[in-house]
Amino acid sequence: MGPEEFNKVWLPLAGRFFRVAYYILESEAEAQDAVQDLFVKLWKRKDSFGTINNPLALGLTMIKNICLDRVRSASRSRTVHPDTEILASVTAPDETLDEGLINRENLKMIRECMARLPEKQRKVLEMRVFENMSYPQIAQLTGLSEINVRVKLSEARKKLKRMTSDEDNR
Repeated sequence: MGPEEFNKVWLPLAGRFFRVAYYILESEAEAQDAVQDLFVKLWKRKDSFGTINNPLALGLTMIKNICLDRVRSASRSRTVHPDTEILASVTAPDETLDEGLINRENLKMIRECMARLPEKQRKVLEMRVFENMSYPQIAQLTGLSEINVRVKLSEARKKLKRMTSDEDNR
């Protein structure tokens, strides 16, 4: 199959392939990528097809499979818990399984303790630690003075330290 015959057979079906991909992926950009992947696969296998009785059926089956693979891989990557990402950035690569489990438990405990902090203190602590904001940025967003931000942050750290040590003593 030459380029002219390929274009004659497959390009008129691109709209249908896109609609199926968009229906499955619910994203225009992802659907366009999937259709592009389909055409690449079709082009690479153009000589092995010979004469195809129903190119639409073959193309629809292939685009469906491409889209389902994308959905599966996206769901696998979404199952990573945010705390796991934070833990991965903090832990050493040569850490043992036991150390990793202990660190995960510690991180979970810290998150639970942070949830019990007063709202202003928790917000200020999250902005400073997780979002790496400066004191002036935090002050501007919260409407507090910079000194008040520092005080709230200090209080939050002290309470968090106290709560985590209480949890450890249990």
